[in-house]
Amino acid sequence: MTTEHLLDDRPFVPLRALANKVPEVTVYFWIIKVLTTGMGETASDLLARVFGPVPAVALGGLALAVSLAVQFAVRRYIAWVYWTAVVMVSVFGTMAADVLHVGLGVPYAVSTPVFLVLLAAVFALWYAVERTLSIHGIRTRRREIFYWAAVLATFALGTAAGDLTATVGFGYAGSVLLFAAAICVPAVAHRVAGMNAVTAFWTAYVITRPLGASLADWMAVGHARGGLGLGLGPVTLAWTVAIACFVGYLAVSRRDVRR
Repeated sequence: MTTEHLLDDRPFVPLRALANKVPEVTVYFWIIKVLTTGMGETASDLLARVFGPVPAVALGGLALAVSLAVQFAVRRYIAWVYWTAVVMVSVFGTMAADVLHVGLGVPYAVSTPVFLVLLAAVFALWYAVERTLSIHGIRTRRREIFYWAAVLATFALGTAAGDLTATVGFGYAGSVLLFAAAICVPAVAHRVAGMNAVTAFWTAYVITRPLGASLADWMAVGHARGGLGLGLGPVTLAWTVAIACFVGYLAVSRRDVRR
């Protein structure tokens, strides 16, 4: 085991193991991640408005199941397959948080800690079984299941947290600034204070959800709610095009594949 292996927290995996099923964490990863969170937020609201809440949830759940089935079926990381699954997780994760609040009347102040406990439980079980939470070793079906369970929980948690801050006085613009500052904390802590790379990654991963969702909401909602008033449809379309452009670039350049 090399010194590099010890520094980047990658678990030991035999050379004959399957290729890693997730992309390398580059600047493109974080850009697309934020874009998917915002697009998922506005797309979820748009679908609920067009089809109604119940059909929208059913449609989102079906799309999520299909995209994850394709992701599990492939034998290696494929950019468009992986990011399609992330987009569907974003849409359905938003719906899950919204159903609790709008459909069941659960306050965001309650659902946010509930989703936090759920995420902690996923991480605890994942670590107890695999002894690592690193995304650099997603080479088995069991680790892939844990990974996507954690991803879904982070999206639900981030949605609830973002809506919570937006409704307790920060507003959408204030929430954008709040989470933009918050996402710098794990990055600085990792580089300056020696925070574990895996802990820093998952902390930042959770924060990208309310950051992207708050930004997209701020662009979409009307002026009366403190937004730019661009509308759900145009914002969803614009962010979808941006995601497609970045994913297309990665599919061709393979800049997010470890060589």
